[in-house]
Amino acid sequence: MLTAFARAFKTPDLRKKLLFTLGIIVLFRLGSHIPVPGVNYKNVQICVDQAAGQNGGLFGLVNMFSGGALLQITIFALGIMPYITASIILQLLTVVIPKLENLKKEGQSGTAKITQYTRYLTVALAILQGTGLVATARTGALFQNCSVASQIVPDRSIFTTVVMVVTMTAGTCVVMWLGELVTDRGIGNGMSILMFISIAAGFIGSLWAIKEQGKIAGGWVEFGVVILVGLAMVALVVFVEQAQRRIPVQYAKRMIGRRAYGGTSTYIPLKVNQAGVIPVIFASSLLYIPALIVQFSGSQAGWAKWISAHFVKGDHPYYIATYFLLIVFFAFFYVAISFNPEEVADNMKKYGGFIPGIRAGRPTAEYLSYVLNRITWPGSLYLGLIALVPTMALAGFGANQNFPFGGTSILIIVGVGLETVKQIESQLQQRNYEGFLR
Repeated sequence: MLTAFARAFKTPDLRKKLLFTLGIIVLFRLGSHIPVPGVNYKNVQICVDQAAGQNGGLFGLVNMFSGGALLQITIFALGIMPYITASIILQLLTVVIPKLENLKKEGQSGTAKITQYTRYLTVALAILQGTGLVATARTGALFQNCSVASQIVPDRSIFTTVVMVVTMTAGTCVVMWLGELVTDRGIGNGMSILMFISIAAGFIGSLWAIKEQGKIAGGWVEFGVVILVGLAMVALVVFVEQAQRRIPVQYAKRMIGRRAYGGTSTYIPLKVNQAGVIPVIFASSLLYIPALIVQFSGSQAGWAKWISAHFVKGDHPYYIATYFLLIVFFAFFYVAISFNPEEVADNMKKYGGFIPGIRAGRPTAEYLSYVLNRITWPGSLYLGLIALVPTMALAGFGANQNFPFGGTSILIIVGVGLETVKQIESQLQQRNYEGFLR
């Protein structure tokens, strides 16, 4: 990997792309440290220091995706999360709404239209999430155990609230624009790169917090164990993310005029983890809803106490079991809506393709569904186990739920890293291919 980066910097056009990407990353991290107007920065730092090493709370997932900017209440506090949510919603609606499905089939023009809808929805979600964050900060619920939590936003006027919401929404639009710039003029997928940087920003701090809280040999034993577990998890994630079932496909020869077309062999790659990190995000978001209802309702009824006791702390058996089952369910759900065996079978039949030993048409669709269900089981169980590592770390080492080697963070870091390195290597091969005749 290091050799590929060294060769990339020796290639002028690739070097420009890498330096442009690094410049965007610097701007993104700079914006993650500029506070929103109307926020008392000193009180925010006091609350952040008091909350260090504790559970990330209800906003742990969003804070991780913003690189810690959410709890700092900066202009990039919402980070890339509204865009991710909007993309997922549009992807789900494409299956439900025929108009969106037709746009998807139109090719590049339809994709551009869906991208435009995604941007509009991102702005709407940013306004909604920004309003919720400002309201939570004003009431002091953002840092529940902080002595000055209610003084984070001293001015409670409507004008200040509107300015804060508009600033956060504008920050989200800037982040979305920076991500698209990286995609067009840099290396890799811009949104994925910014997500990678947001998670990696708190990586060293989370590791060092484990060492500081350790009790054996000054915390170095716990630190070493976490590093070993992390390396084993990275190897496991790389192995599973690269694993795929290749279904062979044969295309029959066709005579068009005097020329023969087809007669080639290829395959359909079905990944073991076809759903990626989406089920973990869905399950985490859904489990936040009951705790949010209890927090904002302020109820002291029996149901509220039961939810607070069983579904707020991540190390409770009820929480662990529900989290695992939700991940498995959403893995099957997302695969079912993102991969359509009937559509694949129809396209194969249209172009004269068939799976050896399987008749074209409906038998092919049934065979693809059968194989997909078989490989989704180990993929969903793998996702559930990976996502539970932060919970086990919380119980074993006293780490917070943004444990660096677990769940969403490790899946995104490894996945984005692999895709970026592959893209760099492919571009290097295009520029340095010597051919058969030298």
